[in-house]
Amino acid sequence: MIIVPGSINADLLFPVRELPAPGETVLCPSYTMAPGGKGANQAAAAAKAGARVHFVGHVGKDAYGPVVRGLLAEAGVDVAGLIDSDRPTAIAVIGVDQKGENQIIVASGANLDTHAGQVPQALLVPGNTLLCQNEIRTEESFAALKLAHEHGVRTILNLAPAAPVPNDVLDRLDLLVVNELEAQAAAGGQGAPDELATGLARRHGLTVVVTLGAKGAIAADGERLLQVQALPVDPVDTTGAGDAFTGVLAAYLDRGAGLDLALHRAAVGAALACERLGAQSAQPGLAEIEARAAALPMPGKVG
Repeated sequence: MIIVPGSINADLLFPVRELPAPGETVLCPSYTMAPGGKGANQAAAAAKAGARVHFVGHVGKDAYGPVVRGLLAEAGVDVAGLIDSDRPTAIAVIGVDQKGENQIIVASGANLDTHAGQVPQALLVPGNTLLCQNEIRTEESFAALKLAHEHGVRTILNLAPAAPVPNDVLDRLDLLVVNELEAQAAAGGQGAPDELATGLARRHGLTVVVTLGAKGAIAADGERLLQVQALPVDPVDTTGAGDAFTGVLAAYLDRGAGLDLALHRAAVGAALACERLGAQSAQPGLAEIEARAAALPMPGKVG
């Protein structure tokens, strides 16, 4: 089982011809409301990829709360740990241009109430996985990871948005998932993605996966460096692709897959999520991932 203490949002999606420059106003004919939040997105992606998932978080007592709760449950996620807050449900305003690129503003709202103490002790057992991001209070994500490590639970951190990570947190991680900017934040310096991944893996005894967008992803476990390409697709919206990658990766690892297979299927899942509009609404299911998997070569060793 995967436990996800994390953020849950209502995403307001605005399809625009071009993203606005600073000080510029752009018009579009309509908008769409869709479920989002990195925590909820990754929980939904993992559930659709076949994992049992328990979500821990908060929504407001407003009109958005029941909607995003219901949609997360429809994705197959256990939402018994999703609590009502006096703060409003978190909202993300997302502009998406004709190339699939986006700009995002998030109002955290009820996500600020989520804390490590909400994680059920009964689920903190060896064989389970705790998956965290950086959209609830950072100290609460770090506290949940430390608690899970103490109980022998696999610990995964997707450091998004980017922020520094204390060494004692990195030392307790089994897996760190980052993009290139987040890798620099975790390492505390600049460098090539493969160098940063290898250095972090060796210093802290963990596996580091760096996503590279259209170039795929690399993974370092201290002994080897793997690279997987991206599945070629015609992108409609890249929103949530990284969350799909992380959720699918966690799902395959939680079910006992090796790093090679999990990395490969995560790359497939992330690419397929770009073929439709939205975050959770665009995520592929297990059958779709497996059906398209043969079109992407398995990861290969670098060096």
